Amino acid sequence: MRMNDYGRIVAEAWRDLGRRFKHIELDEFVIMPNHVHGIIHVGAPFMVPSVPDVVNQGAINRAPTLGEMVRTFKAVASRAICRNGADFQWQRNYYEHIVRNENELSRVRGYIVNNPAQWALDRENPDYVGA
Repeated sequence: MRMNDYGRIVAEAWRDLGRRFKHIELDEFVIMPNHVHGIIHVGAPFMVPSVPDVVNQGAINRAPTLGEMVRTFKAVASRAICRNGADFQWQRNYYEHIVRNENELSRVRGYIVNNPAQWALDRENPDYVGA
């Protein structure tokens, strides 16, 4: 597979997440013709407000949700792609999975890295020939 202009825009939107959300770490990521896979490590520190009157208001201690991060990623990529006149839409939702240990993280990383090699077997591949 070769990355096209839209794929490059999506890759830039992914990298931009690390600049927009300071308490995340981006891990493996791959762009497929019809979907993307990526790992986001989330770690948001608890912030103690410096103004005593806002201690119990909560908003200052709220970290961005994964949904907000995915929504931002999709919005940034969509705007840039559509700015070029393309008719582009993401699927409505996303799949999330909590990785609980190093073995699982290694397995998920391997799946992501090897996903392009599986494209020939994807039923949504226009060149797919079913068994």
